Amino acid sequence: MGLLSFRKRDVSAPAAGTLAEFARGYSIEVMPRTLAGVEEFRHLLPRGTRVYIAHLDGTEIADMIGAAARLRAWGFEPMPHIPARSIPERATLADWLARYRGEAGVREALVLAGGRSSPAGDFHCSMQLLETGLFDRQGFDRLHVAGHPEGSRDIDPDGSDRMVMEALRWKQAFAARTDADMAIVTQFAFEAAPVIAWADRLRAAEIALPIHVGVAGPAKLQTLVKFAIACGVGPSLKVLQRRARDVSKLVLPFTPDAFLTELATAAARRPDDFPIAGVHFFPLGGIRTNAAWLAERGLAPAQES
Repeated sequence: MGLLSFRKRDVSAPAAGTLAEFARGYSIEVMPRTLAGVEEFRHLLPRGTRVYIAHLDGTEIADMIGAAARLRAWGFEPMPHIPARSIPERATLADWLARYRGEAGVREALVLAGGRSSPAGDFHCSMQLLETGLFDRQGFDRLHVAGHPEGSRDIDPDGSDRMVMEALRWKQAFAARTDADMAIVTQFAFEAAPVIAWADRLRAAEIALPIHVGVAGPAKLQTLVKFAIACGVGPSLKVLQRRARDVSKLVLPFTPDAFLTELATAAARRPDDFPIAGVHFFPLGGIRTNAAWLAERGLAPAQES
C-alpha cells in the first residue's frame, strides 16, 4: 500500500513543478480544541485529507478520541500523535489504540517520543512503542515517524545527528522486517536546499521511507519565530531573521510560497528520484488562515453538489 493517496488529478490541475501540484494531497495538523473552536472546520479542507491530531502533554485521551471521531465523521483521515513519554505503561498504550480503533475508526498514527522532558512511565522513545507489536494487533495499517532535517538537540545534545540517523536506520529496518506501511514526517523548516540535501543523505544511507516535509503555514513573523525557537528549528531560522531586519515586511504575514516553489521546481527537475513524497502543514497562524492560503493557490475543497 502506498503511503500517499493523492487524489486523482483532473485535466485542469496545475502543471507539474508548480506549488499547487507539489502540495496536492497535503496533510495538516490540529489540536482537539481547534476542532471544537472552528465551527466550519469540515468545510475548510478537501474530503479525505489526512489530519494529524497533536497530543500535547496533559490532553485527556477522551478529547483526542472525540476529535478523531469528529474528523472521521466529516470525511477526513485522522492520524493522532502517540507520544511515548506520556504513556505510563503497555496497558495504557493497548487501551488507547483499542479505543481509537473501536470508537473513532482510526487506522493511522504518528508515533513519536513526545514533548515531555522526562517519561511518565515505561516508554521514552517511539521505537519502544513500535516494538510492542500493539499497533499491528489493533489493526493500524499506517505509521508515521518523526524526521529532523536540521537535527534535534533533544536527541543529539552535542549538535550532531548521530542518534537521529541511528533511530531512522532502526525504523527503516523495522518497516522491512514487519512490512509496516511507514513514512517520515519532518519538523518544519524554511530553506528548501538543506531539506533536499538531508533527504538525499537518507537515501544514500538506504533509508527509503517516504518523506513528508513539514511546512509552517502562513503566520505573523513573530509567531513563526516563537514556534521555531520552541521547536528547535536550526539553521533555516536565519530566513526569518533576515525577514525581521526588513522593517517594510514586519507587518506582512510570512508565507511558505518561496519554500514550496523551490521544492516543487526541484521535484520537477528530478521526476524519477526526488526524495520528498509529500507536504505536511503546521498551521501556526491558524487553521482558517492556512486553509484560505491553500484555496488561493488552487487547493480549495471541491464544491459539493
